[in-house]
Amino acid sequence: MLYEEFNDFFDVARKRHIIFFYVGYFSQHVVAAISETIKARLDVAGAAGPTRRRIFSSFVEMSQNIMHYSSDSLTPDEQAENQIRRGSFCIGMKGDSFFLLCANPVDSANVQRISSRLEPLHTMTMEEIKSAYKKALRDETPADSKGAGLGFLTMARDASEPLEFEFVKDAHNPDATIFCIKAII
Repeated sequence: MLYEEFNDFFDVARKRHIIFFYVGYFSQHVVAAISETIKARLDVAGAAGPTRRRIFSSFVEMSQNIMHYSSDSLTPDEQAENQIRRGSFCIGMKGDSFFLLCANPVDSANVQRISSRLEPLHTMTMEEIKSAYKKALRDETPADSKGAGLGFLTMARDASEPLEFEFVKDAHNPDATIFCIKAII
């Protein structure tokens, strides 16, 4: 019976062309281990060098978002470094493209702020995204950012299509919302 359960999951992943999947708590050590696995999986999948770089860059940004902003944390919020927070991440293939999916719980009060950063990216051209990225490099770090405020711009710059995202109420926590983002590379 146990093997059947595992095999059912494996069959679904194979049918959806998932080459990597992780759900659990993210820390710097976990991200480092996942990075090595992703590099190996992309080599086996035959991803070209520039594609591997864009996938890896987006993976790092998604992981940073989980470690900085997930509302499910094993570490105290006031702890600035070495955060351990829950989320999920997967890489799959669809045709000749790779897709990256990431999901994590966020405080429902942050949904509008996150959405307001992502929505403009849908109408921007690649040149406008690159220009906004360069401008963000020169500007001060936004007050509500735990990084340089470049994460979504980096993912949009690396993607071959506009980023997709959605917010879904967390069925297990009424104060949280699940934030999902997808990049096609």
